[in-house]
Amino acid sequence: MKKNLLFLLMFLSLCASAQQDSIYYSLPAVEIKPVSQEAALRLLSSENILEQQELKKQASYSILSALNTVPGLRMEERSPGSYRLSLRGSLLRSPFGVRDVKIYLGDFPFTDAGGNTYLGSLDISNLNSIRILKGPEASIFGANTGGVLLIDPVYKTPDSLKLTATLSGGSYGLFHEDVLFQIREKNSVFTLNQAYQHSDGYRQNSAMQRHYVQTSEIWNYTSKTQLKVLLLFSDLYYQTPGGLTLKQFNESPSDARHATATLPGAVEQKAAIYNKTAFGGISNTYNITDHVRHVVSVFGSYTDFKNPFITNYEQRREATLGVRTYFDITFLNREHFSLKWNIGGEAQQTNSDISNFDNDAGVKAAMQAHDLLNAQQAFAFTRLLADVDQRLLLEASLSYNFFSYRYKNIFPANETSFGQRNFTPQLMPHFAASYKITNCFSWRAAASAGYSAPTIAEVRSSDNIVNTNLQAEKGQNYETGFRLRDKKDFIWIDASVFYFNLKNAIVRRTDENGNEYFVNAGGTSQPGLEAQMNLWIIKPNTDVFVRALQIKGNITYNQFTFSNYVVNNTDYSGNKLTGVPDYTSAESIYLEIPGHISMYAQYYYSSAIPLNDAGTESAKEYHLLQIKTEWYILFQRFKLSVFAGVDNLLDQKYSLGNDLNAAGNRYYNAAAPRNYYAGVKGEF
Repeated sequence: MKKNLLFLLMFLSLCASAQQDSIYYSLPAVEIKPVSQEAALRLLSSENILEQQELKKQASYSILSALNTVPGLRMEERSPGSYRLSLRGSLLRSPFGVRDVKIYLGDFPFTDAGGNTYLGSLDISNLNSIRILKGPEASIFGANTGGVLLIDPVYKTPDSLKLTATLSGGSYGLFHEDVLFQIREKNSVFTLNQAYQHSDGYRQNSAMQRHYVQTSEIWNYTSKTQLKVLLLFSDLYYQTPGGLTLKQFNESPSDARHATATLPGAVEQKAAIYNKTAFGGISNTYNITDHVRHVVSVFGSYTDFKNPFITNYEQRREATLGVRTYFDITFLNREHFSLKWNIGGEAQQTNSDISNFDNDAGVKAAMQAHDLLNAQQAFAFTRLLADVDQRLLLEASLSYNFFSYRYKNIFPANETSFGQRNFTPQLMPHFAASYKITNCFSWRAAASAGYSAPTIAEVRSSDNIVNTNLQAEKGQNYETGFRLRDKKDFIWIDASVFYFNLKNAIVRRTDENGNEYFVNAGGTSQPGLEAQMNLWIIKPNTDVFVRALQIKGNITYNQFTFSNYVVNNTDYSGNKLTGVPDYTSAESIYLEIPGHISMYAQYYYSSAIPLNDAGTESAKEYHLLQIKTEWYILFQRFKLSVFAGVDNLLDQKYSLGNDLNAAGNRYYNAAAPRNYYAGVKGEF
């Protein structure tokens, strides 16, 4: 009955929204605008925002380096197109793709009801910004223990007409092109993006190709209402070279997975991913009064997914439909006190048709298994936010979360009815406070509960068994931190410490053939420290030779360990968390000189990474250095930019994405040695 009422609530009404007053009030439906350090000083959590000017300093064909500048976040790439994303240790559950991290595209959840996100399907060349929320602090976004990424996918320009085109190429057959067209009229903004990317890859069987098109419309059709539409289609193909043993990695890192006495290799089986995804959403915002607004969003997606693998050929067809709605109510908005309330909900369902066949050198052969799985997730949320004297900010939020799935085996059991797995509804509270001690210094603290049900890809993994015994993760997170700035905004420091206690941690394991399956690993203990600094030595200034000079740095220090973790009578308690380095850091320097010339250099360090739960194998530490230079010239309304860069300048041998707990100790996926790229961009 409660679930029925929740779905009824979310389908009520006609719409919403005006812009929020400041970033710390924002919900997914709110455009993420650049934030002044004065406003950022009061943010309630250890969140980060990558704005457009920061993303432009990186290579336009990959978001990996930009995201790895965020403390507590780690993005990996096992081969071109094969991404993994971890927030505070959530990589344990992600052999590929993104799990336990929820991602929104503007107003719309891009993560499906089954808990999976195809981040590699997106082309990031023209997105506007990324907001990162770490840990289970975001109860208004539903169940998760890892965190949330809020991606603003639409490039913003004040011009009435904008046309840009970029061409770039580089080592190992890299080619990327993208086109942006945007037209702004009195009451609407229309945007069209097209992009194509190709790479041959450094390793055998590691080529990739992606076609991408996206369109959006923002229409203020009355003085009180706004309509947003987002549509995209992605056709992604990438080969999967597979893991290598340490000996193979040292002797011939560019090889694909070798054949064994019982199994063929990745080249023979034409191991690859074929992913066609269509996604769309429509959102309406209605300013009912000056103090009340309502937002409703409807969204859906369809994915055709194929994966010829070493031991089988998997085919998935996934269809998702969902809705999100909420009210934003301002009770008081006075100079010394304001009170705001949000209430709403979100629901979605993903129907998955999953088949596995024998893989005959990349061709489907005899069927192994065929299952239907339907996942449903929903949550209602409420949040109260009080601002006292523009100095003390208090937040209390709560969500009530539902998750269930239905399953039926078509082959070989030929079942006639669905089985049902219902998870007990969970309350997720979140409390936070931020106090601005001076105009340049603030302190914050937060406590929250996290809950994350297993994804459909974990329930029904590549061993072709529906594991109804897999339990949801639960945990509690506590953190505190401070932010510091100087009066002229030359210096910005943000630091936090946290402790996350997770129970029923979901961990990936593999059988002797390399098929994966998942188990609950008892729990984890996750204390950590995250800090970042931004220093302007010279702010943008045309009166001096060095027009701008900026230094940034961040560190992440983790002491994550397993607790109460016993598998097959082996106790792993006290071992370091698999796949999580103790220490990472990223430092960068940005320089501008006369002649419209700029240079950006970034250094990234990772300490050793445990590769198995037993802690007997670790990937060595590595140091990465990349440099990008750019020059541009203006011709009235036309701007021409030329850029070039080098990645892995130190020519490190490392694995940027290890296969954890891999069968046969095939842990390593070698990243490319020193490589180069260059390109040109025109803007009108």
